[in-house]
Amino acid sequence: MNDELITVRGVVRALEGGDALVEVEQGGCGRCHEEGGCGGQQLTQMFCSGPKSYRAENTIGAGIGDRVVVATPAGSVRRTANLAYGAPLLGAIGGALVGMPIGGDPGAMLGAVCGLLAALAYVRLRSRLGAGGVQGRPRLVSHS
Repeated sequence: MNDELITVRGVVRALEGGDALVEVEQGGCGRCHEEGGCGGQQLTQMFCSGPKSYRAENTIGAGIGDRVVVATPAGSVRRTANLAYGAPLLGAIGGALVGMPIGGDPGAMLGAVCGLLAALAYVRLRSRLGAGGVQGRPRLVSHS
């Protein structure tokens, strides 16, 4: 497993149990154009403006208003995106491919919907079971 961490600086805005809600000025790791970069910064710039807030495990006992460094294992954003977007897409396409020979176009449409629903149920189950595990969660690593 790759031990490299992606870090970003932010400010703790709220505490919820063992987690901290951290506001960061820049989304993503800034490695969008490097090999292995996830493109997260480009996505946040495209869809959002202003500061972003993220939930992170408060492993350092930070308080509200503290400036902190948040770390996420390299590749975890890409794996999560693949699960959240790739599985439903593949489910819909697979369902359509199975339904087409059985019922023509209506069968393909019904198969796509069934495949999509099955894939969404799978994604929901994986997220409830902690798809990335504890080691895949963002966590506070230091005060900045």
